Amino acid sequence: MDITSDSHSQHISRQFNHELEELKTHLMAMGGLVEKQVQDAVSALLDGDSKLAERVVANDRAVNDMQIKIDDECTRVLARRQPAASDLRLVLAVIRAASDLERIGDEASKIARNAIELVDSNNGTRGFVEVRNISEHVRRMVRDALTSFARFDTELALEVVQEDERVDSEYKSAMRALMTFMMEDARAISPVLGIMWILRALERIGDHANNLAEYVIYLVKGLDIRHTDPEDLDQDMLTKP
Repeated sequence: MDITSDSHSQHISRQFNHELEELKTHLMAMGGLVEKQVQDAVSALLDGDSKLAERVVANDRAVNDMQIKIDDECTRVLARRQPAASDLRLVLAVIRAASDLERIGDEASKIARNAIELVDSNNGTRGFVEVRNISEHVRRMVRDALTSFARFDTELALEVVQEDERVDSEYKSAMRALMTFMMEDARAISPVLGIMWILRALERIGDHANNLAEYVIYLVKGLDIRHTDPEDLDQDMLTKP
């Protein structure tokens, strides 16, 4: 059975309704923090702000703590309420989503640590255009994935899944360009490697945003599309009963 944003407000127990809403609220709060971590990590690199990068690294602990709190809440709901059907899908989706958000936070921390090294070494801005372009894509994917989760919006979730293919393509093109640059100028190897690690982290963030979107489709439609080719996915599939 498909679910909507009102599907979890019809239980006899008002406390159960509240617990389910709290899970979503806390997940969105974690998502907001993680989204800001990614934005700040990239800004730290592009603006040469090592202090901002250091704050991103320090805030990673807060992201981890939020995941632990959400996991504990989900465990209590499973133990006390023994949810079934769409309620069970919601709890499982929240657990999985929190895990992916924590990993996005880890990738943001990696970007920040590499940014500190690049800012301190002052080795130019080669690769910054690629970082800016890909970061804009993945940040939009994270934002849209979270919005789709909050609204149970499968159409927006599908757009995120399809966008991941474009991010992967742009990432591969950027890596080829940077490899060519390193072969032409050996002095650039060290700083460009740092940029490549940042691009890799951004590509992984896109993958995790894709996972979040897949959870939305699973949550709302009961469809597991994890191993489905994005080219085979369309809106008609999501509207089938």
